[in-house]
Parts: sequence; structure tokens; C-alpha cells
Amino acid sequence: MPADMYVERDDGIATIVLNRPEKRNAIRHEGWLELRRLATELAADDSVRVVILRGADEKSFSAGADIKDFDRFRTNSEQAKVYQAAFDAAVDAIEALPVPTICHIKGFCIGGGCELTLAADMRIAADNGRFAIPAARLGIVVGHHEIDRLVRLIGPGNSSYILLSGRTIDAPEAFRIGLVTKVVPLEESDSYVEELAHEIADLAPLSHRVHKQILRQVVDNPSSADLTAEEATLPFVNFDSEDFQEGRRAFLERRKPRFSGH
Repeated sequence: MPADMYVERDDGIATIVLNRPEKRNAIRHEGWLELRRLATELAADDSVRVVILRGADEKSFSAGADIKDFDRFRTNSEQAKVYQAAFDAAVDAIEALPVPTICHIKGFCIGGGCELTLAADMRIAADNGRFAIPAARLGIVVGHHEIDRLVRLIGPGNSSYILLSGRTIDAPEAFRIGLVTKVVPLEESDSYVEELAHEIADLAPLSHRVHKQILRQVVDNPSSADLTAEEATLPFVNFDSEDFQEGRRAFLERRKPRFSGH
């Protein structure tokens, strides 16, 4: 039986492929555990500069949680808490990755699949993308962490529309409300994401890592009041790095820098 998900590697770019096309890449309970494991492995791999998440085909990114898991893991509140813990751990692991993350979205991006994309830094959608969080159609409730990410990304009004209507929206509408970063034609989306990932991978890994830390701090503390000493010094730590010296030399020598991540 093919793996529910696997990792492809290409010159510093790791792609997690959700691999159940016959189920619209729906993710089983075991899949959330595996996603956490893969993300944890990639976070510890210094050779990884960018992580992409995508579905195995052009029809679906992911239809979310596998509905068949409800009989095994979500028949009552106690079971649902265990399932939610597995889901949260997987999505949190994606959000915690120290490198830039891109969700490459084709086709259906529904429920938990859509919630998964909220943990990435960028969401590039093909123009066949379809988005929904239809929890109310199943009589279930989206968790605090997922709604927090949704509201931070698209605001409370748009979040209310998505959650309370249960409607499916297309890629242009998802872009209009800020749910996705960019929409590109389906036939161009592979090359667009590949080019974007390589451009990002060529930049300074330490800058990416610290930018991600500061972005989270600014979202959590918009006024930047009461920063710890460590937080306040983050914009300056890279000046002591080999990468800063390499970037400076490359600029003066008018050549492409070769960043090591140190």
C-alpha cells in the first residue's frame, strides 16, 4: 500500500506530498501522526531551506480529515480530544518549522486540509482551488488554535462567513479575502512554486529563521512592548554570522552569495 504521505527532496527543498488521491488526499489519524514526524525530522535537518506541502494530484490539496475516522476516533468527546491532540501536534509542527513553508494548493482544500494551510508562511493556489471549512455541516466545531490562525489571517468577519455559512469559495475569492497569498493558472502553478521555492532557498537561512521569529512576535505583540532582552536583540544577531559577511562580500564583489546558514 502506498504511503499516505512522503517527502521529495531537491537541492535544499523538501516537499511533503499528501498521497491519497483516491480519497482527495484526506488525512487519517495515522496521517496526522506521520505529518508531525516528518515535520520534526525536517526541522532538524540543516540541509533543508524550504518546505512545500502539496497534494499528489491536481484535483485536491486535501479534503481534510478522513470521515471514516469518525467511527474510530470521534464518536464522543473523549475520543475527539485524543484525535484533536494528534491534529494540533501535526499542524503546530508545520507552523514551528524554522524554514519558509509554502502550501501549493490545487483543487479541493477543505476542512482540516484548509486549516493545515493556515500554518504555512505562504499559500499559492492554482486557479482550480476550492476552499471551505464545513464543520457545521457535520455538527462539529473547529478548535481554538485553528480559529485563531484563521482570524489572524482573514479577520473575524471573513472567518465568520467561512465558518457559519459552510460555503465553498473559489481561488479568486480566497485571494480577495486573504486566505491565499497568490493565485496562478493551474498549468503554471508547478513552475511558479518551484521558481519561488528556489529563490527563497538561495537567500540567507538565518535571515529567514529570525524573520519568522519576529513575525510571530509582532503578531502576538503588535506594539512590541515589553520585549525580553533576547527578543529585542533578534534584529542584530545576524551581524555576527558568517552569512552576513558572505552577503556583504558578495554584494561588493557583484556575485551571487553562497549562504551556509551559519
